[in-house]
Amino acid sequence: MGSVVARARRLVVKVGSSLVTNDGRGLDHDALARWAEQIARLRRDGRQVALVSSGAIAEGLQRLGWRRRPHALHELQAAAAVGQMGLVQAYESCFRTYGLHAAQILLTHDDLADRKRYLNARSTLLTLLALNVVPVINENDTVVTDEIKFGDNDTLAALVTNLIEAECLIILTDQQGLFEADPRQHPEARLIGEARAGDPALERMAGGVGSAIAKGGMLTKVLAAKRAARSGAATVIASGHEPDVLVRLAAGERIGTLLITEQAPITARKQWLADHLQVRGRLMLDAGAVKVLLEQGKSLLPIGVVDAVGDFDRGEVVACIAPDGREVARGLVNYNAEETRKILRRPSHEIEAILGYVDEPELIHRDNLVLL
Repeated sequence: MGSVVARARRLVVKVGSSLVTNDGRGLDHDALARWAEQIARLRRDGRQVALVSSGAIAEGLQRLGWRRRPHALHELQAAAAVGQMGLVQAYESCFRTYGLHAAQILLTHDDLADRKRYLNARSTLLTLLALNVVPVINENDTVVTDEIKFGDNDTLAALVTNLIEAECLIILTDQQGLFEADPRQHPEARLIGEARAGDPALERMAGGVGSAIAKGGMLTKVLAAKRAARSGAATVIASGHEPDVLVRLAAGERIGTLLITEQAPITARKQWLADHLQVRGRLMLDAGAVKVLLEQGKSLLPIGVVDAVGDFDRGEVVACIAPDGREVARGLVNYNAEETRKILRRPSHEIEAILGYVDEPELIHRDNLVLL
């Protein structure tokens, strides 16, 4: 574990609500000061750090005098808008103590789904890091809707890791790390010191399919590690209550669970495709097409597609689904949904006769396709 984290020069650190708030009653300013002090020490060591921090809604609830978290989306968005002011003020004050500036970055899925906005977000974050500024990143809760939510800051942190090509993602929580079973129900459960990100067994342990443990919590962290691994980043899941946890991890100490990757980093364009949380449609593939994609690395031709689901346009991202229901790839489709349904199961040389024109012989060219 030590060498993986100690070698990382660019890191993303995610701190959850329990680590920055007083049991949900507004911000814990002492805790924020501790995070700022540790990140400042990492910066002095020559490391770049982006911080994904929760806490805005909890702070907003306190400022508005609301005792309970509302259910209405517009009230949650209002609380987030008020709370973001306090969150950024607090972090800026803490970082200024150590001669650093903080910058607020609010993201929605649309920012990463659109190629130009994706590149703009990347450029901004890399520029801030080069200027010795600490980006404080959160989901833009004031405008986000259920349809475009990242869903949790673990996922957002993984996307940011890929976006800036960080070498390590550190997810800090109120648990020691990932256990073989829920330690609250099984006190004898063993802490997993190191494992491979993306191992299906980890999802079962954390509450995925086939597990009796309730979903949520640790599962999102395991899935975030799997996503971060796509760009070659390792992930550490550790307790944020450990004294100087960031500094100790960076020094090579073993704390929590390390999820390593054996994947080589994929190109930025394909990373962007892989990170689309929302796809516009699904292409149902036959077994032959799946084999060609996975084993031969070729383009997807219409003859290997048995059905097209959804309403998508040319150039939008679609998922490629194997006969067993697994998503095996996703990419930019060359024909819209109506056209795709007309040419599926047909050889490419018939496209012009069927549609009256031919744009590309492939449904998805291999350069616009990423395997999952």
